[in-house]
Amino acid sequence: MDVKLINPFIDAIMNIMPQLGFQNVVKGKLSVGDQFVESKGITVLVGLTDQLRGNIAYNFTEATAMSIASKMMMGMPVATLDDLAQSAISELTNMVTGNAATRFEKDGLRVDISPPSLVVGEKFKLKVSSAKFLVVEMIADSLVIELNIGIE
Repeated sequence: MDVKLINPFIDAIMNIMPQLGFQNVVKGKLSVGDQFVESKGITVLVGLTDQLRGNIAYNFTEATAMSIASKMMMGMPVATLDDLAQSAISELTNMVTGNAATRFEKDGLRVDISPPSLVVGEKFKLKVSSAKFLVVEMIADSLVIELNIGIE
């Protein structure tokens, strides 16, 4: 996979997270995964179709997902990852992936995205790609969001 294909996702996180109130957004570690992602607690899968095909799995701990959902809901306390908090996290992944798809389109690649599918739980694996994929950690105010990008 061409490493240039991850830049629209990194740029999307860098642009969107400050709009939600996060002050410090930086790129963390970059690594390579092999077919499966092991869930940290909350995993959201979004599919890519048309001229670019693949999946992106956003991986969070439950505590991170609750902190992000709280920030997205204007600081409303989030004690459990209920339906409203799950909807906020799904919307975040939809915004990031949609923003990246728009960037791909500006670069001449048509990309459609699927609705996000949120899975709650630890100790399961999710297949992101039939081959290797890139893992990018993004850190927003010390909260780690893991992006697992498998594009064919």
